[in-house]
Amino acid sequence: MKESPQNKKLEEILKSTKLVSGGFMGSDTRTVSEIIDADAIVLSSSDYNAEQVAHRMQEITNMATDGLGTWVTIDEHREAKVDEAKGSQPCPWPHIGRFAKRVTTVKRTDSGKTITWSDLNIHLIGEHGFFEGKGSNFRIEPEELISIIF
Repeated sequence: MKESPQNKKLEEILKSTKLVSGGFMGSDTRTVSEIIDADAIVLSSSDYNAEQVAHRMQEITNMATDGLGTWVTIDEHREAKVDEAKGSQPCPWPHIGRFAKRVTTVKRTDSGKTITWSDLNIHLIGEHGFFEGKGSNFRIEPEELISIIF
């Protein structure tokens, strides 16, 4: 299917390194729509949708923020910490939205698995269904994320 001019422009922004080091697409050769559709298929095989995943991510970030950079117990199988930097990041989609430069790390205490995301990741997943392209610095694999946060 042919990409619309809006999607082509968005894709160029997502490939750009001006907003985020390495760009949001990484080394992925698929279109934005193909990435979103593939991740939606992965999500459809779980019990969760993108909005539920983003909600849980935000819930964990909120709990961990109280720890001021130290590990906080989330529940009997998870702990998390938040690291913040000054400034904010804009959403690359054409709407108003800026997000704190905050990174949340979650660790499963029963398996030792960890995963990291930014506040912008939460928004991109919840609002756009976008987990970023393969090879990008903040690409999150949906099945891995679900296995760690739920």
